[in-house]
Amino acid sequence: MKIKEGFLLRKIASQTMVVAVGQASKEFNGIIRLNPTGEFLWEKLQSDVTVDELVDAMTAEYDIDEATARADIESFIDTLKGANILA
Repeated sequence: MKIKEGFLLRKIASQTMVVAVGQASKEFNGIIRLNPTGEFLWEKLQSDVTVDELVDAMTAEYDIDEATARADIESFIDTLKGANILA
């Protein structure tokens, strides 16, 4: 899975936001604010990755156990799927 074309990260002051541009802005009318972990996962989702690869990357980057990482990632993925942002 990966992020669809037309969704970009933008830094606004100290906040990281996801915005839709071009054709994607016709389908998604909103903004998603990301915390640093969400930004980390978003960057990983720029290429086609699996949940297992995201779990491996997150446990390598952060002091977090695999079960917690998997639960957090699945929640994040569900949010992106609900917004129709994943390809």
